Amino acid sequence: MSNRALLAPAALIMLWATVSTVSAQAAKPVMVQCYGIARAHMNDCATASHSCAGQSTHNGSKDSFLLVPNGLCHKIVGGTRKAGS
Repeated sequence: MSNRALLAPAALIMLWATVSTVSAQAAKPVMVQCYGIARAHMNDCATASHSCAGQSTHNGSKDSFLLVPNGLCHKIVGGTRKAGS
């Protein structure tokens, strides 16, 4: 086989790998903090009253948040992008 016959399939494989990697990265949504919607023991991160995820003690605590896709928080009842409001 000539070098050209070997390079064409290799180039196609490299192109496919590049395109599939770029499309996988583009599909990942931007996540934002949504306060006031976390159920007890279901928050995503630390707050002023505790230091770890999963330690909230009240449903809908205004300082506990969940990470949600951008644009979804304002559609959830009680959801806000600002802590304590």
